[in-house]
This record gives sequence, C-alpha cells and structure tokens, in this order.
Amino acid sequence: MPHTAHLDTFARDNLPPRSQWPQLIFGRPELQYPERLNCAAELLDRMVAAGHGERPALWAPVDGRPVHCTYRQLLARANRIARALVEDLGLVPGNRVLLRGPNNPMMAACWLGIVKAGGIVVATMPLLRAKELTQIAVKARCSLALCDGRLLEEMELARPDCPDLRRIVAFNDGGAGSLESMLEGKPDSFDNVDSAADDVALIAFTSGTTGQPKGTLHFHRDVLAMCDAFPRSVLKPGPDDVFCGTPPLAFTFGLGGMLCFPLRFGASTVLVEKLMPDTLLQTIRDFKATICFTAPTFWRLMAPLAERDGIGGLKKCVSAGEALPDATRQLWKQASGIEIIDGIGATEMIHIFISSPPEKIRRGAIGQVVPGYHARIVDADGNPLPPGKVGRLAVQGPTGCRYLADPRQSQYVQDGWNLTGDAFSMDADGYFFYQARTDDMIISAGYNIAGPEVESALLAHPAVAECGVVGVPDPERGQVVKAVVVLREGHTPGEALARELQDFVKRTIAPYKYPRAVEFVDALPRTETGKLQRFRLRQQS
Repeated sequence: MPHTAHLDTFARDNLPPRSQWPQLIFGRPELQYPERLNCAAELLDRMVAAGHGERPALWAPVDGRPVHCTYRQLLARANRIARALVEDLGLVPGNRVLLRGPNNPMMAACWLGIVKAGGIVVATMPLLRAKELTQIAVKARCSLALCDGRLLEEMELARPDCPDLRRIVAFNDGGAGSLESMLEGKPDSFDNVDSAADDVALIAFTSGTTGQPKGTLHFHRDVLAMCDAFPRSVLKPGPDDVFCGTPPLAFTFGLGGMLCFPLRFGASTVLVEKLMPDTLLQTIRDFKATICFTAPTFWRLMAPLAERDGIGGLKKCVSAGEALPDATRQLWKQASGIEIIDGIGATEMIHIFISSPPEKIRRGAIGQVVPGYHARIVDADGNPLPPGKVGRLAVQGPTGCRYLADPRQSQYVQDGWNLTGDAFSMDADGYFFYQARTDDMIISAGYNIAGPEVESALLAHPAVAECGVVGVPDPERGQVVKAVVVLREGHTPGEALARELQDFVKRTIAPYKYPRAVEFVDALPRTETGKLQRFRLRQQS
C-alpha cells in the first residue's frame, strides 16, 4: 500500500482484514488513479485550474431568488475552512469530523474543506436524534463536529456520551465561536494534504432500513470512481447541466448526485434544505435545472403536478434509493415525456452500479451493469445461476464494501464478491430485474412472493397513493401477504375497498400473490432518505 498521509490511523487500523475485502477491478482507463490523490482537490482545485473558476458551482435560494457561488468562490471558502480546521481546531490528517446539516452551500463547503485538510467526513442526516448521533460519533470516534447552528440541540444532547468528541463548532450561525468567525481574515489558499488514493475520505453510515446502521469506509479514489462510473457512462452530464434533487449530502446517493457528480463535470448544483413534490418542481423551474435526483415516491407524487404546471427545462431524471415501480415510471413518462433512469446502488458500494441510459431502458428492468462493474446472480452457495433464475445479486468493481470494525463484513463480502442483500434475476441480454431484498421475500404456502411486485400492482390502482407489502406470520401458510396502504384524497378506507384492491391485484399478477390482509394508514414509515422501512411494518403487524 502507498504510504498513508494519516497521522491518526484509526480508520486504517479498523479496516476489515484484507482477506475479507471484495475483489476490486480497475479495468477501464477512466478508473485508473495515481497513488497520491486528494479527491476534494480533484473535484475543486483541478476544475478551477481547468478554467471553470467563474462558472456557477452551487445555487441556493436567498430571499426567494436564485443565487450562485462560483467554482473560485467555493474553492476559497473550502480553503478557509480547511485552514480553520488545522489552525484553530487542531485537526490532523485521519481525524474524523462529524458533519451535521441540511443541503446548503456551507454544508458542501465543509465537506470539501474537511477532505482537503486530510480529515475523514462522517456526515449525518439532519433528522437524527441524540441517541443516533451518539452511536455514530462513538463508533467512528469523532473528535470534532461541525454542525449547522439550527441543529445544535440534539448534537449537544449527544455530547456527554461521546468521550472522544472534544468540540462542537456551529456553522450558518455567525456568532462568536462559530465557524464563520474563524474564517474571517484567513487567506483563500491552502496546501491540500497529499493523501494516498486509498486513505479513507469518508465513513458513510447505512440509512437504517433494517434498524442496524453500519459504518462503511470509502477511500479518496472511491469518490472519484463513483463519478467516473455511473454518471460518465449512463447520465452523461455536461458543464451546462444544473443538478437538483432531494437526497441529503449525508447519504452517498446525495453526495454523488448533489455535489460530486456536478463538480466532476464542471456543472452546477442546486442545494435546497427541504423539498416537497410541489417545491421540487418549482425549484426545477426557478433554477432551470436539467437533471433531477429523487426517490420513487417523489416521482409518483410529482406526476400530476408536472402534467398541470410543466417541468421547465428538465431533461434527465434519476431514481434510486428503493425499487422504482413500473406504474410510477409510466405515470411520470406520461406526465413529463421523460423516461426515468433507474439505478441500484448501495452505501457499501458508494453509488449506482446497475442502470441504463434512457435509450437502452427495458421495461421492468433496472438496467444493465454500469461499465466498470461486473454482476451476476448466484445461489445460496455462491454458484452462478442461469438467465431467468432468481437468486442473490453479487457485484464487483472499482468500489466495494469495507465496514468499520464490524463482523457483518463476512456476510456482505464472500469469495471476493459484494452480496448486496437483494434478490434479482437477469435475462439473456444482461438486464437485471429486481425482486426484493432477500430478507423481504415472502414465503407463503410454499410460494416465493416478492413484496415490490405486489406493491407495483397496487400502485396501478387509482385509489392508492403509497403502499408497503410485507409477509406476516400465519399458522397455516407460514406467512401471508399483507398490504399497508395510503389512499389518495377522495377515497374511503373500508372492507369494500380492501376487497376491490385484492381483486385488482389478482387480475394484475398471479392470483396467489394477492394481499390476504389489507391495512389502511395515513403514512408509511420511511428513512430520511425516503426508503420504506419494511421491518417496521412487520413489527407493527
């Protein structure tokens, strides 16, 4: 391994044993990186040197109007933050910095500044409470926290139980002792830490759909690899593109789509702290956004609004985070004329590894493997399965799973392959079809039933706004299919509607898959990133 730049070697010391790493593949020219690499310098300093300095990098609403920050201004801010970290806060390369805030320009500048200074970013979702923040800070042994001033309360509540956390500094605050006060008078220049390509740049915690988040370690080269795989081969952005969307920067889906991808290609990104379907569409129109990242639920809820009010200059739409039902894809296409680019990624893999550009989309499939990655379907023993057979998805590529001191590493990585926990099938042309999370497969009276397939059928019914399908214990069948349904306005829950939905599913897919139990609720439990928490639906049954 190249010599590490980290003086604090905690992250490197807590990598899994090399025998438990996945096989890494760097077969394509764009995925071959030098041994010394600081990803923030590549994304920012190099882009300014290449002539992008006066182009917009970040956009945000200020007093109701679009305001931008250029690449040169963002570089200056990130450099001053890096100086404050080193000169005022004593950061040494390898220290972990907990970063807490919604999507805004200062949050983005802090991410870049930490990495430039050789720190390791541990970004957290804005809605996390003290208990969750404590778990993360303790596991990653964070010595410093940069926290949006409006989110300090839970951070301070966590502090007493975080023995390594020496200091919490507020940003977007402006008061005495704030990060902004430390930046005053500092030069705009900074000598970036000469990181090794395989020095850890971030620890991303999984979003908790299972209730057990894990810390995943990603190197500087991993950040560039996520930029040089899916976006370069599938999304194909250019300098004039304007990105926007809902995923938080603390979520690797958002880190890529809302910050790293646009910077890598000289484009710009719109950072808005809180978006709903109507305000996301308004943001697209106001900022002339051309590329949007969000979850399937938003695409579904935005469809009628887009049909009524238009989509501005939007050209490309990306969905990830959870399965995209075909009913949602067709609803959005009918409303906007745009084919959604679906994708599957994982926090463990940092970003999307299966997807297809609009012209190569096959109905019902997520897509083909992203160039640079390899994927196959395997049985319980890891043996490859033929086309059409349902099994476990196994992936290799330039990125892969490395958990922070976690015994679950040996479950995720087997024989050099990343096993994502998803059940898939693949056709003869290499298109991958999602079935379910492997632990979400419902086995009822000997039949294997994929909950997302039943959800897709239900979502085609005009009364259904959202739904989640799980298996619940049954003394006769082992499990039965249960649907938890949120209705559209104007529809009344009751036995009659439940029977109507059951009959509708029977007519849409194989009758044995219909939900034998239907529950109507006002809202579904979701993570902050929009993923449905099926484990909570099972717990509530």
